[in-house]
Amino acid sequence: MTHDSLGIGEDGPTHQPIEQVNIVRATPNVLMFRPADGNETSGAYKVAMEQEDTPSVLALSRQNLPQLAGTSIEGVSKGAYTIVEEKDPDAILIATGSEVALCVEAAKLLEGKFSIVSMPCAKLFDEQPIEYRRKVLPFKTPIIAVEMAAASGWYEYANHAIVMRTFGVSGKGSHCMDYFGFTPKKIAGSIKEWLGNAGKEMKSHGFAVAAQFEEPAKRNLHYVEYI
Repeated sequence: MTHDSLGIGEDGPTHQPIEQVNIVRATPNVLMFRPADGNETSGAYKVAMEQEDTPSVLALSRQNLPQLAGTSIEGVSKGAYTIVEEKDPDAILIATGSEVALCVEAAKLLEGKFSIVSMPCAKLFDEQPIEYRRKVLPFKTPIIAVEMAAASGWYEYANHAIVMRTFGVSGKGSHCMDYFGFTPKKIAGSIKEWLGNAGKEMKSHGFAVAAQFEEPAKRNLHYVEYI
């Protein structure tokens, strides 16, 4: 898959896959990759070629993306991993694809400390030991997801999600992203607003999410079963 988000721009809503990434993620025994840069694209190809019974889908951006510090080919095999690590962060930002770079820049505009997690493949992360998932997404720390797609699935990993709530629009890719709030400045503003309001109330409940408790997922390799 190419043109994985609002970045497609001028072709409009019919070519902006707001829901398709989540549909593929929900498909049994399919690995859905949304890499953030060249390292993660290489890692996604590596993992895909190692699969014997599981097909893979790579969703790549139309726009050019920077090579990010902290990304790795090896990290992709874990599904999600920390690329910017802070001790006792004010929040963890978790994103996929082109939005990882946006989070890196947004964090620079915010006061405080923010760790950043890239999640190129949610299904692989679900299969990791619970100890690893709790290390990447620790307790008592607010977790905010950022993705130019529907929110489906994100609340298993995050306390708040900056996502798409409608179909896209037709316009230059960068204008579409700005219109829906997916620029470093607007993402930083959304994070600050949530932490200062709903995030405060959620703090009293410990910021728990499902991924901190679920047993490692087991992949079902059967497409047709007779019982």
